[in-house]
Amino acid sequence: MPISEADPLLAVRALEAGYGKINVLHGMTLDVRAGEVVALLGPNGAGKTTLLRAISGLLPWGAGDVMFAGSSLRGIGPRETARGGLVHVVEGHRVFTQQTVTDNLLLAAYDIPRGERLARVEEALAYFPEIAAKRNDRGGALSGGQQQMLAVAQGLVRRPKLLMLDEPSAGLSPVLVDRVLAVVARLRDTGTAVLLVEQLIEKVLAIADRVYAVAQGTVVLEAKASEPNLPHRLERAYFGLDQS
Repeated sequence: MPISEADPLLAVRALEAGYGKINVLHGMTLDVRAGEVVALLGPNGAGKTTLLRAISGLLPWGAGDVMFAGSSLRGIGPRETARGGLVHVVEGHRVFTQQTVTDNLLLAAYDIPRGERLARVEEALAYFPEIAAKRNDRGGALSGGQQQMLAVAQGLVRRPKLLMLDEPSAGLSPVLVDRVLAVVARLRDTGTAVLLVEQLIEKVLAIADRVYAVAQGTVVLEAKASEPNLPHRLERAYFGLDQS
């Protein structure tokens, strides 16, 4: 079902999810609209990664619902969500270390028509000249930062409507952090929405349109990234002092 411009591309409503008998998300609600960057911020253990895993189908959920492009994702697995245009790049740059850069990207495009795969690979590599120059090197020969770029490029091969990135800056040098976040800004300019989990608040606020602060499995603050004094409000929200 097509969505109107007024409807969010992703709508999470009163979502409950966790691991076994331990519930982590407690009525999580948020929206991501087409072509915007939304940052998901909060302390470790707040539920940010759990939310992304639940949205993409890596983790089953109980109460609540997740709507993407007008359809519910209940019971839908990660392969189906990716085919539908919602791509999740998990934390920790998961790449095939024994495969070349090109083969890593071709594997990410396994179900795309053969005649289109190479074009998708080149399109993704264009965002990251550092790894384009190493297209014939094995994934395991890349630096940690280059592997993170490759992991993001694997997601871009899918031409997502929404790209979810879980702490893409983890373990990267400041220069490589800036490179990855610059790609996020470019994606927004091309109409791709991004839901970004990140710890580097100042850098994230420079590229995000809106921010959700999460603590103890629930949203405690929603704001435009341009609002004044936002870092201070975020810190207060994490400790339950500001929930406006």
